[in-house]
Amino acid sequence: QVQLVESGGGLVQAGGSLRLSCAASGRTFSMYAMGWFRQAPGKECEFVAAIRWSRGSTYYADSVKGRLTISREIAKNTVYLQMNSLKPEDTAVYYCAALDIGSGTNFRDQKKYDYWGQGTQVTVSS
Repeated sequence: QVQLVESGGGLVQAGGSLRLSCAASGRTFSMYAMGWFRQAPGKECEFVAAIRWSRGSTYYADSVKGRLTISREIAKNTVYLQMNSLKPEDTAVYYCAALDIGSGTNFRDQKKYDYWGQGTQVTVSS
């Protein structure tokens, strides 16, 4: 089992920045990738970004490219989501997720992820 704990959400004005963190514990040696997803009120959960844990390769939704950056710190078993130039449409609950080795490589598919954090609220005011 892998446990994930997100932090860093909050309220920010449009154009501002936030950095989300997700700390992993437990069987972290089995992690193949970690991702961020978000769910806005009344909308489905959508892919935001993912990173392959060992190689560091990154993947982004088109809607966030150039504004959001995913990174990881292996020694701390932590993944980050740096969010710049935030827009009101970025308002959502952001979830961190981990994908085990053997669960596939479709990092954009939430169904492939094995572990999820509790979520952190990001609100961007206009």
